[in-house]
Amino acid sequence: MWLSFRNKDKEAFSSEGIDIERLPQHIAIIMDGNGRWAKRRGLPRSMGHRAGVEALRDIVKTCSNLGVKVLTLYAFSTENWRRPKEEVGVLMTLLTDYLRRELNELHENQVNIRTLGDITYLPLDAQKELAKSVARTRNNPGLILNLALNYGGRAELTRAFQKIAEEVEQGKKLPREINEELISSHLFTAGLPDPDLLIRTSGEMRLSNFMLWQLAYTEIVVLEQFWPDFNPKALLDAIREYQQRDRRFGGLKKE
Repeated sequence: MWLSFRNKDKEAFSSEGIDIERLPQHIAIIMDGNGRWAKRRGLPRSMGHRAGVEALRDIVKTCSNLGVKVLTLYAFSTENWRRPKEEVGVLMTLLTDYLRRELNELHENQVNIRTLGDITYLPLDAQKELAKSVARTRNNPGLILNLALNYGGRAELTRAFQKIAEEVEQGKKLPREINEELISSHLFTAGLPDPDLLIRTSGEMRLSNFMLWQLAYTEIVVLEQFWPDFNPKALLDAIREYQQRDRRFGGLKKE
């Protein structure tokens, strides 16, 4: 079992310079650099993806122990289908294996698994494991773990606008009733807070079509290290940097 979030855990994280009272509610991560990590070591790309899965386990555990409410992981984008068929197959196998291996422990630790994106394009084995994981953890009150799979920010917005247009056409909504709240309610993240902190590994300075609506006022931390090297210490470093930011949301700096 993982550590539960008790006073001693609070003291441990406080000793690391983390203000528990100012944690980001929602952390989103673009897990980038698996292939380059493997290449630097003379290994096949598949080994980089396998190492990335191992890094994932520690990050989910740490976020749960910290008391973070939502963790969203960009696992497979709508553009990733352009990769070689063999690599896509490895990624889908790793996803399926991860869920089979980790589901019991995730459930025991009250993690609530959800998906973002159109998973009907995924292989049947992956779809079945995802459906099983979502159903089993649906009522868990702990960390919400969003797995963004076959996800693209533009596709998400297109889907939302289409659904709203249908409601207008059916007379359920008037055009003047379309506002930010209505659009947000039609996104995959409906009912969840927008990310407070976005972490991107591998040093790339772009969003890569990830959560384009939700990241409007998110604090961004870009790290040079590749995803397989990302560990709890790096996560805490990113949270400390976040806590040093002055979030103004378009207003003026507080005196």
